[in-house]
Amino acid sequence: MGVTYKYFGAPDGATAARVPISMRPEELGGDELGMGGMFTKIKPETIAAMVLTGIQGMPLYKVPPLELVVLHPDYAVVKLPMTAVDPLRGIGEESVGAAAFIWSTVPDRGGPRDAFDVYQLLHEWQDFSHRLHEAGHQPYCLVWP
Repeated sequence: MGVTYKYFGAPDGATAARVPISMRPEELGGDELGMGGMFTKIKPETIAAMVLTGIQGMPLYKVPPLELVVLHPDYAVVKLPMTAVDPLRGIGEESVGAAAFIWSTVPDRGGPRDAFDVYQLLHEWQDFSHRLHEAGHQPYCLVWP
């Protein structure tokens, strides 16, 4: 089975903490990634590292940690650093493609990912970054087994 991650935006930690209770971030003013939210097996720390190392050129050891918002026996909510989404708003196709290629060569638990899959993922995150910015929201992730 494994862990599932659902990425969404919310104006603050208190609002983000209520998301797992309703499972409807749009009712709380949150913004889900993709249609109906993005449910994925990609860890938030991997997403942050992908953006910060692949696009910003930041050394992996300088990637900031996630902030725990809620720890419940059945789930957790973490806040991603804004630096994990903000850089995506100002880059073009060439940068997204280069970052996808670089990241596709990094071995993950399941082996390296196809560069095109990473490219599509970065584009989804780019759209998410724009929506978060327009709404004035922060990026959060709901984690549950």
